[in-house]
Amino acid sequence: MLTAKFRITFTEECLGTASANPELYKDFIQSKRPEGVAADETAALPPVEEELQKAMTVFSRDDAGNPMLWNYQLKGFFKDACGSLSRVGKVKKEKGKAKDAPEAANASAGTTAYKKIVDGLIFVKPRKITLHLPTGGKIGICERPLRAQTAQGERIALARSETVPAGTWFECAVTLLDERHEELLEEWMQYGALRGLGQWRNSGKGSFTFERMK
Repeated sequence: MLTAKFRITFTEECLGTASANPELYKDFIQSKRPEGVAADETAALPPVEEELQKAMTVFSRDDAGNPMLWNYQLKGFFKDACGSLSRVGKVKKEKGKAKDAPEAANASAGTTAYKKIVDGLIFVKPRKITLHLPTGGKIGICERPLRAQTAQGERIALARSETVPAGTWFECAVTLLDERHEELLEEWMQYGALRGLGQWRNSGKGSFTFERMK
């Protein structure tokens, strides 16, 4: 078993992912997690005007009222990173060729059942991960249009999210029950500079750098 401690610093603003509407939040979490939603998760949502709840995502708050992440959001990032990196270096075998595929370009490319690995063998502490804003930094709002193709044609809606600024940082500890997964973890953390955390990641939001602490 191995525990690695990290300080992670956002290089771009990060957008909150929790629905401001407690009922929508519970429905979403329950669709992802069969055991349901813990009472402290809905209690951690900040108050938002009712007319904004359905169109807004926010950060949960810790006991001191600071924005925070839940540890399962880091595990979700690990799955996302491994799923994307598993496609790197893979080639289609020629028909009728019995030879093995070329050596994987990275550790993730050679990893199977990675979701089970993250769920059962990798653990993130603490459960509530406080976000520390830089000096003078404030929680902001990011609004952007969302476009979707429907049977009735293109529809545009306005999405609204809480943000924390670049320079915001947090610390966490990641425990690996199998030390052989250390290379995977390092690779996933490096991927954070490209993929990031939070809403609207495909625009570069939530990108981060990391420092491994002693």
